[in-house]
Amino acid sequence: MRKSTGVLALGVMAASAAQANALSLGDIAPMSTVKMKSVDGREQSIADVRGVKGTLVMFSCNHCPYVKAWENRIAAIGNGAPAQGIGVIVINSNDPSEYADDDFPEMQKRAKEKGFRFPYVVDATSDVARAFGATRTPEVYLFDDAGKLVYKGAIDDNAQDADKVKSRYLADAIDALSSGREIAEKESRAIGCSIKFRSAR
Repeated sequence: MRKSTGVLALGVMAASAAQANALSLGDIAPMSTVKMKSVDGREQSIADVRGVKGTLVMFSCNHCPYVKAWENRIAAIGNGAPAQGIGVIVINSNDPSEYADDDFPEMQKRAKEKGFRFPYVVDATSDVARAFGATRTPEVYLFDDAGKLVYKGAIDDNAQDADKVKSRYLADAIDALSSGREIAEKESRAIGCSIKFRSAR
């Protein structure tokens, strides 16, 4: 019981520390040149995937029920964004010792099953997530061509039923950004599982 309580306390502390670093609109992506191992074996950074119109950074994982509910939409948006000039990278910052489903072989399997055509990478220290102030999976950050944050939060307003979505936050933000229009909704609340941070070094 003590061990479980201690692990829970450490998780709460890590999430609180991350939230203290939370990015604000207009901020530049931190740790953008840090190389992370992708499911195809290559080392990729946020800077490496930057698009001519902007860059989408998403924190995700394998085990989370919210990620699973949104996963087909994640694949569709992520695969389609490059055609709109938006580079894409999806980052798994979870400690796989917490959930074995989040380890690298399972990431490779999931990417293949879902047809990801974008880098799905491992944040091996969880430090990228900490630097962003990310606390949830999924949680998204959209940057413009100048590298400034223009949208952050959720994918849309209904994880469980794609047919009942009323606000397509991320897709609409990408459409606006790629066409040079003002993004109507620049922030939403990220809903999902807590990131299972690795122990800080």
